[in-house]
Amino acid sequence: MIEPRHLRVLHAVMKAGSFTAAARELRCTQPAVSQQIKALEKSVGTPLLARSGRDAHLTEAGEILARHATSILARLTAAEEEIAAIAGLHAGCVRLVSFLSGTSTVIPPALAALRAERPEVEVTLSEATPPRAIAMLRNGDCDIALAFRYPELPGAAPRAPGAHPEDPGTEGEEDADWDGLAAHPLLTDRLVGLLPEGHHLAGAGKLELADLAGDTWILGCASCRRHVVKVCESTGFTPRMDLTTDDYPTVIGLVGAGMGVSVLPELALSSLPSGTVRLVPIVPTIQREVVALTLPAYESVPAVRLMLQHLKSAARLAGQTLDGTSLPPR
Repeated sequence: MIEPRHLRVLHAVMKAGSFTAAARELRCTQPAVSQQIKALEKSVGTPLLARSGRDAHLTEAGEILARHATSILARLTAAEEEIAAIAGLHAGCVRLVSFLSGTSTVIPPALAALRAERPEVEVTLSEATPPRAIAMLRNGDCDIALAFRYPELPGAAPRAPGAHPEDPGTEGEEDADWDGLAAHPLLTDRLVGLLPEGHHLAGAGKLELADLAGDTWILGCASCRRHVVKVCESTGFTPRMDLTTDDYPTVIGLVGAGMGVSVLPELALSSLPSGTVRLVPIVPTIQREVVALTLPAYESVPAVRLMLQHLKSAARLAGQTLDGTSLPPR
């Protein structure tokens, strides 16, 4: 019989990559981890881990069991949270992960509302963009992940087998990663052109990406960058990216200094300094869908359910703020 405590140890070794690192995470000794893994292997009747020096790698059987263990442990955690809430043992804990512009716009009012209603609920927050945020959710490292995805371009080549999610040219990887997850729509976030004050199109009412084919580009996070490059290539040019950074204020500062042009999501422009750059709508409209993802088993956890409600309310306010900008209506 497979015991949950053995699955927790296997999951820890899978994440940490070695028995020693897993022991530190579990706050036990390395021999104790070895014993738990041996007991689990005896239960299933086949090796689950292959050791190479200090590292440990999953065997084929280990990969299958580890994949199921993630789901099983998530359900056990959800059950424990529900029972604890009913029994009044604790108020619950919510672990959030979000991409940068979501962290600075949607998350703060949601957390403030949650604290006002239930100050005893503990919340942790970390930053990660898809697909890393989704991997954290699947691995049990968070309860809710704010994520986004762009619509797949007509005629886009499918992702090559074995391609890494961060490889240029991989289209639709965020979509595939949502399979089996509970997605709660929050808002749609369109991309906006950023131009230096002295750019010849700074006063334009709108522009197409092809209008900027001869410019130097400054682009942000890998997921947005990948999609923008694909859209540009579909219009007949590849943008020249001399500068890239995941920090949106840096992108804005570089554009304001005349170092190039950029395209950023509206959420990233919520606190844009006045008079530094010109915002110009892009046609046709390019937008991404922003959602809160969780595992289906977590939806019944009271603290997670309440956090999702406040995220939706905060997203509605953020969407109204975006619609109230100086840009033309959507």
